[in-house]
Amino acid sequence: MIGEKIKSLLIDQDHQLVKPADQIAVVGTKNRLNHALLLLTTDKYSVVPVIDEKSRMMGLVSMPSIMHAIMEIEDVHFEKLGEINVEEIMETDFPFVYEDFELENVLRMLVNHAFITVIDEEKTFKGIITRSEILKGTNRIAHEFERIYDVKEKSPSEATS
Repeated sequence: MIGEKIKSLLIDQDHQLVKPADQIAVVGTKNRLNHALLLLTTDKYSVVPVIDEKSRMMGLVSMPSIMHAIMEIEDVHFEKLGEINVEEIMETDFPFVYEDFELENVLRMLVNHAFITVIDEEKTFKGIITRSEILKGTNRIAHEFERIYDVKEKSPSEATS
């Protein structure tokens, strides 16, 4: 269990953990791959959320998934970029949490993912929690904890109980 003091430094009023949906680059399910490719390369993202016309989280699209869709053994078919919809190749097994998430679950998930999507009960995309934000919070803890709190080492018997 994450202690309340650590949690309060990791997530404080000035540093929100969830980056809101309106600040996140996304692509629509009906967008063509050329649109997704432009977004990924222009903004230097490795993966972006895919939403439907009702702003529901549907999947993720990445540069490797796009390249896989247009490649064959002996050639790359760039013309397919304007023919294939994102929904045809998006990854539908993606990490997510609901708005009332447990921080411990998020930390576990971020070990293997650069970000976790946040959705509501109707799958409406609410934002993302990034590994970067967790690391910023960890940096705050490393620099601020002993400045704010008096820390005393426990005896071995106290530490095991």
